[in-house]
Amino acid sequence: MLRDALQFLLDMLLQPYAAVLLLRFHLQWLRAPLRNPIGEFIMALTDALVLRTRRHIPAAWGYDSASLLLALLFEALYLSANIWLQGLPSNIFPIPGLLVWGLVGLLQLSVILLMGSVILEALLSWIHTHTPFAPLLAAVNRPFITPLRRRIPPLGQFDLSPLVLLIILKLVLMLPLAVLESFVVRHFVYG
Repeated sequence: MLRDALQFLLDMLLQPYAAVLLLRFHLQWLRAPLRNPIGEFIMALTDALVLRTRRHIPAAWGYDSASLLLALLFEALYLSANIWLQGLPSNIFPIPGLLVWGLVGLLQLSVILLMGSVILEALLSWIHTHTPFAPLLAAVNRPFITPLRRRIPPLGQFDLSPLVLLIILKLVLMLPLAVLESFVVRHFVYG
């Protein structure tokens, strides 16, 4: 019972915070406008930790390396806590293996965040087209959906490119990322 409660707390607090840090990195990488409720929430939630980390870890190649590194650390901490909750001895898991596993977890989180962004933009386009979130969602989705829109003509007034992108992203999660994760776990973590 206690184990389930701790797992619930990890799933509700630790990994979502890693996702928020990763989203902060992606929003800055994609030059998404942050002057909206979502952007301001993300900045307020992560500023204390990210700004302190930036004192020691400068930006690399113009990217917010502090946010990305913190996301990786939180993901690795989440994975370590899960291993501990399963009752496995933590000394058999090498730290480099956990960090590589954390990188794969961040790739998976990135795909999931993009899927959520595509779904949210599609829903808001039907319900409330002039929402303050629209520029942010468009900036996140545009690099991924524009190439599909060039190749897939609309059916009447329906744009099927978001649906095709969701299918592609789900396949990416199911095939290459799942294979990569099992490879990493087998060779770097348990190896």
